[in-house]
Amino acid sequence: MPCNANTDPGRLHTTVLLHEVVEWLRPRPGGRYLDGTLGMGGHSLALLDEAERQRTPADPHAELIGLDRDEQALEQAEQRLAPHGDRVHLYHLPFSRFEDALDDKQWPGVDGAVLDLGVSSLQLDRAERGFSFLESGPLDMRMDPTDGQPPARTLVNKGSYSDLKRILHRYGEEPQAGRIVKAILQAREEAPIEDTLQLARIVEQAYPAKWRAKARTHPATRTFQALRIAVNHELDELEYFLDRIAGRLNPGSRVCIISFHSLEDRAVKLAFRRAAKGCVCPPRQPMCTCEHEPEVKILTKRPLSPSEEEAGTNPRSRSAKLRVAERLTPGAEA
Repeated sequence: MPCNANTDPGRLHTTVLLHEVVEWLRPRPGGRYLDGTLGMGGHSLALLDEAERQRTPADPHAELIGLDRDEQALEQAEQRLAPHGDRVHLYHLPFSRFEDALDDKQWPGVDGAVLDLGVSSLQLDRAERGFSFLESGPLDMRMDPTDGQPPARTLVNKGSYSDLKRILHRYGEEPQAGRIVKAILQAREEAPIEDTLQLARIVEQAYPAKWRAKARTHPATRTFQALRIAVNHELDELEYFLDRIAGRLNPGSRVCIISFHSLEDRAVKLAFRRAAKGCVCPPRQPMCTCEHEPEVKILTKRPLSPSEEEAGTNPRSRSAKLRVAERLTPGAEA
């Protein structure tokens, strides 16, 4: 599809913390990079462009592997990254399966990796994807509708009280989870809940009037977040990636992870701490026998946030948090 004002991926989605990711990953000619959440290719394009800017005629080109669960996003990214030709390798995979892509290209490791865990504008702004509570659409929320997983409407209409309450508590940190789930169960007895606006109204009406009056966001925000995370197994995907990525970073290489809510950020923070830890012997053991070495050095003691300028021009970036870790050379001190 030709690129024009309506289909240009750069116009459809604003990439979050773009300059910071490029600065921390330090792309270079000949480097190999991983974008586990390709989206519409914003971070990937910036990394490859910067590596190309530094390249001399004698230098090899940088290469990049990009993964995404969303086939529509892959099509948009392929169009956007076309100037870099066969140096871009795209895979229709969740980021938890990044090693499958690396092994397919016979890459033992990479010189930098990035994850942007936000939902893209391509998904949020298309009502038919079912992610937004602001427009009427089918209650779907699957990032990959072809993967055989059930959509959100199945969870909402079939889930038990205890399961739905647990999901809203764990993934949405929703203080009104019990009231909301009772309202959902009552509504679905009369008719199936199939539409995003239908669910949003149920949640809003379940909220106490005083809470609705004081809320800074729509009352359905946490419920929709929780259902989306559950439908797509997002935290499981993230934890698997975090357990594996350090082993596939080349020494001195970095991983940048952008999260958008406290559950994701907490998972990243704790995983980085585990990977940066040396001895894991019991605290009262007099001598170290585990011989465990730290794998990474944490470069961001506190997560980085978008600048005031970026937050002003792209309100969806306001909750973004960036954490960065660097792979240590075996035997080095953290």
